[in-house]
Amino acid sequence: MTSYQPIRILIADDDPDDCLLMRDAFEENRLVSEVSFVHDGVELLEHLKGCVESETLKLPGLILLDLNMPLMDGREALQVIKTDAQLRSIPVVVLSTSSEARDVADSYEHGANAYVTKPSSYSDLTRVAQTLSDHWLETVQLPGEPNTHER
Repeated sequence: MTSYQPIRILIADDDPDDCLLMRDAFEENRLVSEVSFVHDGVELLEHLKGCVESETLKLPGLILLDLNMPLMDGREALQVIKTDAQLRSIPVVVLSTSSEARDVADSYEHGANAYVTKPSSYSDLTRVAQTLSDHWLETVQLPGEPNTHER
């Protein structure tokens, strides 16, 4: 049996229902990772800056980023993250309702590690959570994390 390396997953999404559903989907998959939320791009960047300046709070190991948020949208936040030397190694998965080719292309152009269109059903969302978990928590080795995956 494979054991997951606990990482913090930070979800940036302004829709409280989507946040609740994502939390439930990760919990349903019995993930041991901490899942926390911010609700706009400004709050996301302030949170990340606080992690960088803190001696106790670690940067998230994965960011799930909605594109359409108030104050600063996900597109702008992604650009800031991926041009900041202290943040750019954090994997960012865009998780958006948009399936527009331009949004997908722009996200990758600005450094997104993956792009996932938000599913419309909860069962599909749990599959997305499981797939994200399998890939980001079990398969890949993240920067700054020990390689604890069983082979």
